[in-house]
Amino acid sequence: METSTLNTPPATLSSDLLQKIDAYWRAANYLSVGQLYLRSNPLLKEPLKLQHIKSMLLGHWGTTPGQNFIYTHLNRVIKQYDLNVIYVSGPGHGGPAVVAGTYLEGTYSEVYPDISQDEDGLGKLFTQFSYPGGIPSHASPQTPGSIHEGGELGYSLSHSFGAVLDNPDLIVACVVGDGEAETGPLATAWHSNKFLNPITDGTVLPILHLNGYKISNPTILARITHQELEQLFRGYGWNPLFVEGDEPMAMHEAMAAALDDAIEQIRKIKTGDAHSRPRWPMIVLRSPKGWTGPKEVNGHKIEGNFRSHQVPLAVSASTPPEHLQMLENWLRSYHPEELFDENGKLSAGLAELAPKGERRMGANPHTNGGQLLTDLRMPDFRQYGVPVPFRGAGGEGDTFVCGRFLRDIIRQNQHQRNFRIFGPDETVSNRLDAVLEATNRQWNATVEPADEFLAGDGRVMEMLSEHQCEGWLEGYLLTGRHGLFNCYEAFIHIIDSMFNQHAKWLKACREIPWRRDIASLNILLTSTVWRQDHNGFTHQDPGFIDHVVNKKAEIVRVYLPPDANCLLSVTDHCLRSRHYVNVIVAGKHPAPQWLNMDEAVAHCTRGIGVWDWASNDRNSEPDVVMACSGDVPTLETLAAVTILREHLPELKIRVVNVVDLFKLEKNTEHTHGLNDHDFDTLFTTNKPVIFAFHGYPWLVHRLTYNRVNNSNIHVRGYKEEGTITTSFDMTVLNEMDRFHLVMDVIDRLPQTGSKGVYLKQQLMDKLTEHKQYICTNGKDMPEILNWKWSEETKTN
Repeated sequence: METSTLNTPPATLSSDLLQKIDAYWRAANYLSVGQLYLRSNPLLKEPLKLQHIKSMLLGHWGTTPGQNFIYTHLNRVIKQYDLNVIYVSGPGHGGPAVVAGTYLEGTYSEVYPDISQDEDGLGKLFTQFSYPGGIPSHASPQTPGSIHEGGELGYSLSHSFGAVLDNPDLIVACVVGDGEAETGPLATAWHSNKFLNPITDGTVLPILHLNGYKISNPTILARITHQELEQLFRGYGWNPLFVEGDEPMAMHEAMAAALDDAIEQIRKIKTGDAHSRPRWPMIVLRSPKGWTGPKEVNGHKIEGNFRSHQVPLAVSASTPPEHLQMLENWLRSYHPEELFDENGKLSAGLAELAPKGERRMGANPHTNGGQLLTDLRMPDFRQYGVPVPFRGAGGEGDTFVCGRFLRDIIRQNQHQRNFRIFGPDETVSNRLDAVLEATNRQWNATVEPADEFLAGDGRVMEMLSEHQCEGWLEGYLLTGRHGLFNCYEAFIHIIDSMFNQHAKWLKACREIPWRRDIASLNILLTSTVWRQDHNGFTHQDPGFIDHVVNKKAEIVRVYLPPDANCLLSVTDHCLRSRHYVNVIVAGKHPAPQWLNMDEAVAHCTRGIGVWDWASNDRNSEPDVVMACSGDVPTLETLAAVTILREHLPELKIRVVNVVDLFKLEKNTEHTHGLNDHDFDTLFTTNKPVIFAFHGYPWLVHRLTYNRVNNSNIHVRGYKEEGTITTSFDMTVLNEMDRFHLVMDVIDRLPQTGSKGVYLKQQLMDKLTEHKQYICTNGKDMPEILNWKWSEETKTN
């Protein structure tokens, strides 16, 4: 197995190298201040004037000089030891530092030739920052070398660990801001070191940047004692190395020594015992917030204070005139004339400090994961299909069937090591346990004799933190691999914001030509609202799909397969796809199977369709359309059809099943949407549509609001009624059961006449009987439990 090769580090920097490192850092700081303030005169060839200053000053200085310091020192060790390193900027709004670092090393100008290595390029680099039509203040997708935007805090360390899984030669230098360190996801992420295999995985080198303040408050970790801080991280299983101070030359020496020490520790770990959990090194860098910036403005302390967090010095026509001179003095304190030649190019002596080619952190292919992405080796999903000898034949559980397919995907990609399954301790609970026939759960902490499926080289990643599982998977995908996240439906909301950030990342990358498409983020939701009867109200929430549909149509997809064969087809499609977020909602409990494999493939390919075997309107217009989306809604709809066919046989009924939720939206709004003609062909333009939906009813109304027949679409779904009860009673509580569906048809069709009146009363009595029965017996009535679809109902 490939491992990092690290040379023995030297003890100290030479005097010449020390001076060059300090100058390179000054160059990065100069570029960063320029990005905040300047739109012209980038080399200060003339005295600074107000017309050289941007009209709007937007950005964040406080974290930037410390990150420039780190980036500069990482360049040295990468070059000296020929390391494979990427940089993750965790502190929010750290964009100036990463842009400066990638510009100085040359990567930025390679992907953006217009931002050239000269005075004109410098001017454009400065002007574009936090400027209309320019770039954001984060380490955004537009920034080469970035896999982590830092817009929302808390996920840098999770992404970093995901990136190094199955990348044995990769080191991720993850800068963790001390404000970010106060978030729940980041605080939990320190434990990811218990999952790393020191031989087959890479290395995460956390660099906790203690600059003391958040936006306006001190940070917790900066205000505890050195001893307490060291004990905290040693307790987490890390070996912290401290670099503390504010005098630049002393800090350069200390940082160089700490990095050399860390690399030597990593080398020993990587060539040591794979079966013992190592104590990985980390660095704690304590430096002033806004380091090297203005010391004081208007009587207020700036450097080493929260006031340096954003733009520390306001400069405009309405500010005191001396502010302009203060800014010029600040910029000139970096001595740009020593750093750049007359044409604006970084001096050759400093440029040689940067690594070359793909060793540059901005050019590392792991930060543009689509460059490294290879197709999964996929078995034929049809081989895992379940026989359907008759409509509604009993099944083992849809996810249980899918688990066998996933098991063999793991087997076929063992050597490529590019596919993993992630979940918060729910892989077995979600009935995907067949995958454990092919692999174990990765685990590098203590193992007890009675433990099951734990090993240092497993392909299943489980930690009881949805944040970590999502973050690991995102980091894994962003660096060019494939994966699946399985989760209880109600608790996927924990990663709502993480999904937001990833979807925005994907959307932005679509607009950046040099960014390659990555594998889709595939989320399998199970243990769903309709089968969480035993866990109760707290576990009943299908609203994640409402959240998902808010994102851009070119990014998101939602699938609700009605049975196991459809789930296999959908899963195969999603795992082969690129650059989407695919959300699949499927049940795990034994359930009826409706379509054989050929039918399932055809139905899922369409995404929506009439189930002719359940309909009887082939030679006439339907009186009512019975639509359904989701496994339980499909069951209840078909059960309702049997009641209607038995008691109101003259009705013409069309059954429409929806797998691809976005088929409901117009094709002008979503690429998967139906055009108006095709939608009207299925749902008619004037007939009642009784729609049984897996989620909240208003989502269907939202997707179909501009259809001709919208006023006749009546949706029944989850309406926030739940408790510990029977599975069928969950549908009754939310009035999505077969009886309410039939009564809805009767209410919409006056032609049912007295037959309808009597049938409705009979069904209301049945609901009363149901409630009495479950309260007495603790289970559903036999006619519910034993219900079967009868082919006799399908008269044409």
